[in-house]
Amino acid sequence: MINKLGQIMLYVNDQDAAVDFWTTKLGFQVIAEENNGQGLRWIEIAPAQGADTSIILHNKEFVAKMSPGLNLGTPSLMFFTGNVEELHRDLSSKNIKVGDIITMPTGKVFNFADHEENYFAVLEKQ
Repeated sequence: MINKLGQIMLYVNDQDAAVDFWTTKLGFQVIAEENNGQGLRWIEIAPAQGADTSIILHNKEFVAKMSPGLNLGTPSLMFFTGNVEELHRDLSSKNIKVGDIITMPTGKVFNFADHEENYFAVLEKQ
């Protein structure tokens, strides 16, 4: 029986730029990095405050060649924060494209884009 979501695969065009975006601008940390020396490299990142789920950054082009039928689209991810207004200001100040904060039945939410125009959402959750 499944009891937890462990990792999310995120396929990117530039792994180094992705690591820089997630660590420098969003405060994530690199948990692990693997490289088989034959082009297969992946980097595991997670929020610095000990999340249960991590993101694995894979090279989209390499994975497409290795697994031609795999869906390489960006997953729809919802991150949580304790203060959506503060995070929105912080990301805006770092020149990250952010959407307006809107109020949903579940709380305040906004979206943001990474350096490759992949969009993610953030929900205020205490």
